[in-house]
Amino acid sequence: MPNQLFYGDNLEVLRQHIKDESVDLCYIDPPFNSKRNYNQIYNNIGKEDQAQAQAFIDTWTWDDYANKGLEEIQTNYQGHFTAQSIDLISGLVKVLGKGSLLAYLVSMTLRVAEIYRVLKPTGSFYLHCDPSASHYLKIIIDAIFCPQGGDFQNEITWKRTTNSGSSKSISKRFPSNADIIFLYTKSNNYYFQHIRQDYSDKYKSRFTKQDGRGYYYLDNLKTYSQERLQKLISEDRIEYTKNGTPRIKNYLHETQGLILDNIWIDIQSLNSQAKERLGYPTQKPEELLERIIQASSNEGDVILDAYCGCGTTVAVSQRLNRQWIGIDITYQSISLILKRLEDAFGQGVLENVVLNGIPKDMQSAEALAHKKDDRTRKEFEKWAVLTYSNNRAIINQKKGADQGIDGIAYFRSEKDDPEKIILQVKSGKVSSRDIRDLQGTMTRENAVLGVFITLQKPTRDMIKEAKEAGIYRSKYMSDSVDKIRIVTIKEIIEDQKRLDILLALEVLKSAEKQMEVKQGTLDLD
Repeated sequence: MPNQLFYGDNLEVLRQHIKDESVDLCYIDPPFNSKRNYNQIYNNIGKEDQAQAQAFIDTWTWDDYANKGLEEIQTNYQGHFTAQSIDLISGLVKVLGKGSLLAYLVSMTLRVAEIYRVLKPTGSFYLHCDPSASHYLKIIIDAIFCPQGGDFQNEITWKRTTNSGSSKSISKRFPSNADIIFLYTKSNNYYFQHIRQDYSDKYKSRFTKQDGRGYYYLDNLKTYSQERLQKLISEDRIEYTKNGTPRIKNYLHETQGLILDNIWIDIQSLNSQAKERLGYPTQKPEELLERIIQASSNEGDVILDAYCGCGTTVAVSQRLNRQWIGIDITYQSISLILKRLEDAFGQGVLENVVLNGIPKDMQSAEALAHKKDDRTRKEFEKWAVLTYSNNRAIINQKKGADQGIDGIAYFRSEKDDPEKIILQVKSGKVSSRDIRDLQGTMTRENAVLGVFITLQKPTRDMIKEAKEAGIYRSKYMSDSVDKIRIVTIKEIIEDQKRLDILLALEVLKSAEKQMEVKQGTLDLD
């Protein structure tokens, strides 16, 4: 099976594209704002906490999607929900009310039910969350897995940092530095391999004696039969003390290490200097996913990440010779994963990846442009900018009005600082006024080049307005280029037209990482 990367809503992808009992291991790290307290969860938000609570409320609101999801659960859509999960969600409606937390729990119930379906009977499921909702999520998974023969195996505590946080945030409580990872299996017949940790230097310091085999220390001889004792003596594994007590030699090279338990304190979250850091806000270290994948799968097994984000699960699965399926609802994540795979494994790796859900013709591009789903309102612009720039442009993440900027890119110039390109995307009716507006944005942002990407065919006046903007020359360019170029979606799809300027930065980093190079004043928050 080729590796698969899906662009779209993971619930739709799971239902329409992932077969029953086809996945060996599923790991998910769904979005959830950890800056919560119980008062906030119950929507009794004090003024001092409103800013922190807003991110959660923005992500999870009780809307038509939540109402539809609740109806699907309560009517047992396609027979995928257990009686226990239906009763649980119905009860939570009364306890929590139809608010942001219930919307989150309904969303997770829908998806966990599908994950149970696609897991093989020998499969395992890891859910990564934080303590503010872990108690709710556990009973949801219990209600789906356990009545159908599945079982809860572990609650793993990952101490991701030693940072105590601000003095204000911990003034009246213990610092919160840990995430929760639940491990469930679909049956009691599942694969699991213990992970062993190397012994501490203190423990190793006891191996002070040496013989032809290596370093060893003497340990008390446990009860052995006479036959077993004679065998150990013949193998020179016994050494006698001064008073004649036999003791057994324990060799350093034969120690297997300590079996890792469910408290993980040896893996730190990624800091700003970490080499693998991509600037993705919730990026997890590869070491964490490597541990999970090695513990619960073999080479060749199928790994699923239904919220694959920046692609850590995908990258580690590729490195460990697993097959993989990744799903994400934002094209920026899909673009980042493709770039990450190419950087880590070479361009050839993409030949073995099947991309699903990405516009491949004008009909699918128009469908993406005209989606009414608020969750994907900006996805058409992101797809157009990243596709045309070969995943090298920076998406403007500013909420609200984009001030005429859907993306920016930087290229080498004759000045000390890189020069800026503004990219703008329009899916509706266009006119020469749009080109004049782009010129104004370029002036305001000190950009020397502008790209106008349009779904509709440009008018003659638009083309004339763009040509009148003039040309740009640089000793680093083989030819002069138009200061404003108009590119159609049809050219991007059918003619594979791409930005042909050598850019100064490899992007898809966060604004924080981009600040390593002076880049003007574009607000990416």
